[in-house]
Amino acid sequence: MASQTSTVPRDGADPDILPRPDFAELVRVSARIGCLSFGGPAGQIALMHRELVEQRRWIDESQYLSALNLCHLLPGPEAQQLAIWIGWKLHGVRGGLAAGLLFVLPGALVILALSVLYAHAARLDWFAALFLGIKAAVLAIVLQALQRVAGRALNTGFKRAIALAAFVALTLFALPFPMVVLGAGAIGMAAAAFRPGLLALAAASAPAPTSRRPWGETIRAVIIGLTAWLAPLAAVLVLLGPDHVLSRIGLFFARLAVVTFGGAYAVLAYMAQQAVTGFGWLSAGEMADGLGLAETTPGPLIMVTQFVGFLAAFRTPAPFTPLLAGILGAALTTWVTFAPCFLWIFALAPWMERLEQAQRLKGGLAAITAAVVGVIANLTLWFALHVLFTRTVPVRLAGMQATLPDPASLDWRAALLAMLAAGLIFVARRNIIAVLALSALGGLALGSVG
Repeated sequence: MASQTSTVPRDGADPDILPRPDFAELVRVSARIGCLSFGGPAGQIALMHRELVEQRRWIDESQYLSALNLCHLLPGPEAQQLAIWIGWKLHGVRGGLAAGLLFVLPGALVILALSVLYAHAARLDWFAALFLGIKAAVLAIVLQALQRVAGRALNTGFKRAIALAAFVALTLFALPFPMVVLGAGAIGMAAAAFRPGLLALAAASAPAPTSRRPWGETIRAVIIGLTAWLAPLAAVLVLLGPDHVLSRIGLFFARLAVVTFGGAYAVLAYMAQQAVTGFGWLSAGEMADGLGLAETTPGPLIMVTQFVGFLAAFRTPAPFTPLLAGILGAALTTWVTFAPCFLWIFALAPWMERLEQAQRLKGGLAAITAAVVGVIANLTLWFALHVLFTRTVPVRLAGMQATLPDPASLDWRAALLAMLAAGLIFVARRNIIAVLALSALGGLALGSVG
């Protein structure tokens, strides 16, 4: 049956019946979206809305918003999960697989190519100068993310208190990121049950659904999804042993995948600290470089994990060649990071109507979103210390610990470029790609200046 994508119905057609594309057309449009999905989750969600709701009318507005609400409840990149849900809604599991994979693959291939280039050219003077500007721009971009998330999330005093507590817990007490996020979720669920006004939660607007509970679909999705997700990691553990770098990469990013609430910026600080100081896979400056590369490519920002996995394996390649080890590290990282998104959607999409009525779940998400503001503030501070200064000093006092910069180690070039990037973002309102490009040119211009 041929697909219909016109917003004008044919004579005698019911205008309320949405056109349903055939599978081939879904694949073509999903590939187009995957190649054009720049601008982070906000831009990606807006792109899908324009392409699929406004222009082609494959999904109606209420369905789209309901699915987006569900994706906000789940760990992982919400834009990719929304793409998976749309494919599932239109063509079942094969539609979800096609839409989700095509949303990620273009960016994954670009990041892999850039990672290979980075690994071979990072020691060249011009390349270092280029990334001097990119790192400075990343600092301004993270600051913009902090402003946006705070403006949207912190609409009550209780939420502002949660954000502050999260920042203090991470910055002064070095509590683990998963503990902070899950603790905030538990507080939010309790508040939703007893004092929902603290979180500005609206009452459920629709009666609870009366249809049967889709346990069979969910159980099948969980069994198949878990097997597919963990099988490559199990193979690596058996063949190479738990101490091999690929095993460590797989285990770390698999754990990270289940606590990535609140978007990529929420977990970047935790990932960066573990990758830099915990495992020693790369330096703080290289972590900022990777984020800059991820900002310039289509697909989810959390694709920066692939850059980390590539460098980690590239630098400890045995028994493989460095390039092959890097590619295996990138592939494994990408798989364990993004495969759970399919599991969540296929298992929970049939429950959407019931999840929308789950007030405690909404409270947990609201509190996690508030805590994410504190997490991103911690990330901003972490990047500022490592981008603007070449030396830092650890300080311990009364059970607290903090990292302070050595003022004498200030890199005036990075500070100047960061101010330039901030001006382009907050004053000139330039987009991220333009800011990164101009900052990179500024880095090239200042790279030879001591």
